Amino acid sequence: MSAHIVLAALMAAVCCALVVGAPVRAQALRPYTIVGDAIPASLTGAKGDPARGRAIVTNRNVGLCLLCHSGPFPDERFQGNMAPDLEGAGKRWSEGELRLRLVDARKLNPATIMPPYYVVDDMNRVVPSLRGKPILTAEQIEDVVAFLATLRE
Repeated sequence: MSAHIVLAALMAAVCCALVVGAPVRAQALRPYTIVGDAIPASLTGAKGDPARGRAIVTNRNVGLCLLCHSGPFPDERFQGNMAPDLEGAGKRWSEGELRLRLVDARKLNPATIMPPYYVVDDMNRVVPSLRGKPILTAEQIEDVVAFLATLRE
């Protein structure tokens, strides 16, 4: 085969791979403004539901929070110890500070191991099924913020 045919075949394969492997964009992220160390305004314009937030925090298939964090969840076994205890989170941080930590904790600490839950760009090693999608929706972020804000003890 000539070099031109090999090059054309290679270029076609790369173009096909780019189209086939291109992420399907989820609904656009809602805009937010960082003020100091917080995102003061709700991502949805409404308060979240603390009960749904607790379910997200304790669910090992959705939020995955308890892989690293522990908290006042006596019914949950095998809680993490690599990140701050969630007990008292609502006393330590405002809703806006909690929101920024969930949306993208890298804005506060570029070396954090906490995943950015509401980011789709500048990500490394993203599983193909999540490319172009945030880990949590804006509504789920607000639910988790509402729940963590109740943890005042």
